[in-house]
Amino acid sequence: MVKASKGVRRRTRNVMQKRPRQRGLSPITHEVQRFEVGDKAAINMDPSVHKGMASVKFQGLTGTVTGKRGDAYLLEIMDGGKKKQVIIRPQHMKRMK
Repeated sequence: MVKASKGVRRRTRNVMQKRPRQRGLSPITHEVQRFEVGDKAAINMDPSVHKGMASVKFQGLTGTVTGKRGDAYLLEIMDGGKKKQVIIRPQHMKRMK
C-alpha cells in the first residue's frame, strides 16, 4: 500500500498550476505592490513563488488588510463563520476595488 503525502501542497495539482502562456517567474510588480490597513485584497496564490504562500484552502478568499509583518501582510478573512488572520506576501494577493 502506498501512503499519501501529507505535505503542505498536497492535492493541489490543478489549483496550483499556471496556464501554459503564464509559466515562468511572475513580474516584479507583483512583489513590490503596497497595501494599506483597511484595503480589500483577494488571495490569488502565485505557484512560482513558494515563500509567503498561505494554505491552499484560502485560495480565492477575500479579506481586509489589518497589519504588516516584515514584507508580509496580515489579512483577516472569514473561514466557515470564523474570522482568521493569514500572514501572506504581496505576490499572492490581488487588490480588490
